Amino acid sequence: MTAASGVKLDAALTDLGWRDMLDEMPDVAVPLVFRLLGETGAHAPVLNDVVLRETGAAPGDTVPLPFAGGSWVLWERGEGVESAIDESLPIRRAPQGDSLPPAALNAGRRALGWWLVGAGRAMLSLARQHALDRVQFGRHISSFQAIRHRLAETLVAIEGAEATLHVAAQSEDYDGLASLLAKAAAGQGALTAARHCQQVLGGIGFTAEHPLHHHVKRSLILDGLLGNARELTREAGKTLVDKRFAPRLAQL
Repeated sequence: MTAASGVKLDAALTDLGWRDMLDEMPDVAVPLVFRLLGETGAHAPVLNDVVLRETGAAPGDTVPLPFAGGSWVLWERGEGVESAIDESLPIRRAPQGDSLPPAALNAGRRALGWWLVGAGRAMLSLARQHALDRVQFGRHISSFQAIRHRLAETLVAIEGAEATLHVAAQSEDYDGLASLLAKAAAGQGALTAARHCQQVLGGIGFTAEHPLHHHVKRSLILDGLLGNARELTREAGKTLVDKRFAPRLAQL
């Protein structure tokens, strides 16, 4: 994934049997592929495949996807899309589409959750290496308590998000609450990673030459797809209030 992205990576994954894996072993294929997309910073329009599979449509096409703020987008399977919302991704605004079936929405949210977890781990890796290398006042900054706290809080947020994704995959998610909460936790985890890792990296993290900003922008886009963390948290709260019951999502 580090050698290709976009159309080339989409074709390579198809040749490797991505769509067959998605049909036969989705619980393995989705976490593997989407987490690696996040960790490497690569991208491919495979979210379309996950959603289309649950709608019963043929793979290889595109489908309108809800975005934060009540808008809709289309993740094109080409390059150089005009009026893309981000120059590095072929995603453009689209007219409002049909509501996604619950199964497609839930599967898409879990897939995006794994992508966000991967992006969070990539940011944490960059910050950790910088803390080990950077010397101030004659000491590596990794020895400073404030730096350690930020890295530790980032790791806790990422690990917590990954745990919710495992629970969502294993639970009988009839109303989509587990997948909704998993996507919200992953989005919040990635945003927490962006905030803390930026502070650890300091001024260099703001430069175009450093790769952190790619992961930050990617996380903001992925968080917005199929509902961002803030919207999903509010939706989950409303669901629980309406039901007057909080189900046990994980057997502790």
